[in-house]
Amino acid sequence: MPGTFAARNLKKKRKRFRWKADHKKRKLLQLWRKGPLKGAPMGRALVLKKKGIEQKQPHSGIIKAVRCQLIKNGIQVTAFTPKTGSIKHIDEHDEVLIEGLGASQGGAIGSMHGVQFRVIAVNGVSLPEILKGKKEKGKGSG
Repeated sequence: MPGTFAARNLKKKRKRFRWKADHKKRKLLQLWRKGPLKGAPMGRALVLKKKGIEQKQPHSGIIKAVRCQLIKNGIQVTAFTPKTGSIKHIDEHDEVLIEGLGASQGGAIGSMHGVQFRVIAVNGVSLPEILKGKKEKGKGSG
């Protein structure tokens, strides 16, 4: 139990620890805002070209991916296209919606070399709906 005149010390300690918490929060926010999407969960991008990426050892196979440029800041990223045959529905100059893969520390998943994003929509239409044949892909943005 603090002494009769201990309020000053308690106040000083509280101030010091509050600064620490604030400092920590600021640093975490700076880390969160790093990367091409700048803290956003998704981003729109224009497809520059389609490409195949070889997998890391011990896996073999080619991952179908697109090289695209984010609209908000012009940064170029590689995004992989999930599911079989989805690359056929994406053309150059299409507008795609990409999201992070959610790997640890924002990195690549498994054997995918330097790929941190995946395509979830093409020209405003969801990729799974296009693949199932429920909807048709809209016209390109260009």
